[in-house]
Amino acid sequence: MAGAGRTAVGRTGAGRMIATGRTTGWGAAGRPVAGRRATARRPVAAAERKGLAGGGRTTTGRRDVRRSTVRLRIALRRLSRIAADSGTPVERLLPAFSARQIEELLADWPLWARLDQLPPAGDWTTWLVMGGRGAGKTRTGAEWVRAMVLGEAWAVGPAGGAAGRVALVGETLAAARDVMVEGVSGLLSVHQDDARPVWLPSRRRLEWPNGAVAEVFSAEDPDSLRGPQFAAAWGDEIAKWRHADATFDMLQFGLRLGARPRQVVTTTPRAVPLMRRLLADRGTAVTRARTADNAAHLAPAFLSAVVGRYAGTRLGRQELDGEMIEERADALWTRAEIEAVRLTGRPALRRVVVAVDPPAGSRRTSDACGIVAAGLDGDGRAVVIADATCRGARPETWARRAVALYHAEGADRLVAEANQGGDMVAAVIAQVDGRVAVEMVHATRGKWVRAEPVAALYAQGRVRHAGMFPELEDEMADFGLDGLSGGRSPDRLDALVWAITALVLQPCGAPRVRGL
Repeated sequence: MAGAGRTAVGRTGAGRMIATGRTTGWGAAGRPVAGRRATARRPVAAAERKGLAGGGRTTTGRRDVRRSTVRLRIALRRLSRIAADSGTPVERLLPAFSARQIEELLADWPLWARLDQLPPAGDWTTWLVMGGRGAGKTRTGAEWVRAMVLGEAWAVGPAGGAAGRVALVGETLAAARDVMVEGVSGLLSVHQDDARPVWLPSRRRLEWPNGAVAEVFSAEDPDSLRGPQFAAAWGDEIAKWRHADATFDMLQFGLRLGARPRQVVTTTPRAVPLMRRLLADRGTAVTRARTADNAAHLAPAFLSAVVGRYAGTRLGRQELDGEMIEERADALWTRAEIEAVRLTGRPALRRVVVAVDPPAGSRRTSDACGIVAAGLDGDGRAVVIADATCRGARPETWARRAVALYHAEGADRLVAEANQGGDMVAAVIAQVDGRVAVEMVHATRGKWVRAEPVAALYAQGRVRHAGMFPELEDEMADFGLDGLSGGRSPDRLDALVWAITALVLQPCGAPRVRGL
């Protein structure tokens, strides 16, 4: 860390170093010296030698190291520069400090943090920390939570107070425990011994000596955030959350304690709806960091192997530079391709099918029931005409929804995947309307393999979109080799694939009489 201004180093006598700078010099035996402006090769007064030692008296009396903030930080930055220039370990330049004082210096996060790791100025509600792998995001979140709980001014601000209740939300409970709590840069690691909280894994909570409490939650269970209330929150890797929007919404309802409830969100960005929503929110303050910004704390092998290999690539820009790339490099569809097939009107259709991808359950956290309608125009091109996907619905509810779309569009077939529910799917549809022509299909290949032929039809211009289907198109642009970001199920996309497959890639079945 470079000092604040230019520093010249001279020597006076055995082992006596004096820095000609604005505030600090170094006296005998490496003792730090506080003065207005030191002059090279001049004697050092005894009173000056005590200035930054923390154990002596200055003209204003005995001061604690943590209260001499401005002067101390300038001195330490100069110290760091002197140590780097001379090749001398910093510890050898600190004999005037006690072990306790050195520990307090090392724990002074604003002293060591980069600017992007400190809270932005302004009246924000969400601090979004976007960074590459190993950029220091976890440390940033943990230090902010620590400072909020302990009431440190740099975190709480002039209008805030210490946070007595905090929410910690991770991708899963295991991820929250392993990274946010017990990790190398987690909350247990960033506290001094006398302020470190107690981790109660069976209750998923941290308890501080001052009475503050932090509870751990998983983005896999948004409803677990119903009821509790907080003064501060930390969400980690939100771009990977399985139920991102639902979890974040539930968290906002609980963020209602204190004069100024706030939250920090740390993540490597991905082009998911919640990320776009936060970036567009006027209450969000954003800081960005690259992996290279934290290179001094990363293994050289990682820097040479990973950074050297991916730097400048699309994946590297996202995972190393912390940029939000709107399209995945391995996605089957690009947004440009989707825009190119959009129609402003709706052509006449000679065949229509409704495809259903039923969920395994009906809880709010269960996968959605994908329901998509598509038809064939006069030129034999498939046209997507409706997305009626629903979430958290009981079987009879999504069956009514699918049957209603079937009749509204004058469909001649309803295609339903049988892997989830088997004969139950056909039975529940028959209970709603026995006249519906139902075709049960079985998925014998993976989602990517089934979707590839459909993506090829898009590339050939043989599929059109009659209107805009934002949520369906988000899934299309985010569907890569490993599925959707965050492990979500591509329910809308699955239904689309079944509909297009039935219309274009399978032989047409014989016409059926649905009823008189």
